Amino acid sequence: NPNLAVSDNDFAAGKAAMDKRNWREAVQRFEVALKRNPDSADLNNYLGYTNRQLKNFDAAFKYYKRAIEIDPRHRGAHEYIGEAYLMVNDLPNAEKHLAALRQICLLPCEELDDLDKAVKAYKSRK
Repeated sequence: NPNLAVSDNDFAAGKAAMDKRNWREAVQRFEVALKRNPDSADLNNYLGYTNRQLKNFDAAFKYYKRAIEIDPRHRGAHEYIGEAYLMVNDLPNAEKHLAALRQICLLPCEELDDLDKAVKAYKSRK
């Protein structure tokens, strides 16, 4: 549902908390919204992102994977899960999501560029 920000107060509050980098509050509000909207790829992606910011990687991966299950072409979820894999030193899985973005983004897209840069930076540090 693209209008969750309008129709769900917890989703809107979670986005506001995320904008302020208040990750814990964002997670709490998004979790409440998820009970009403379990099949929202965007909501699962935001829960992945906010949990990743808290270094809750198990939760982050669970939510990113659910977002991609709901919407296999969700560019944001592919970018963010790839970045999360780099944070836990899992380059092969990061590259798998980079390859997925190459398939999804027939025209240049920001998510592909961002993950490509992150993978290159990771490799240059190793």
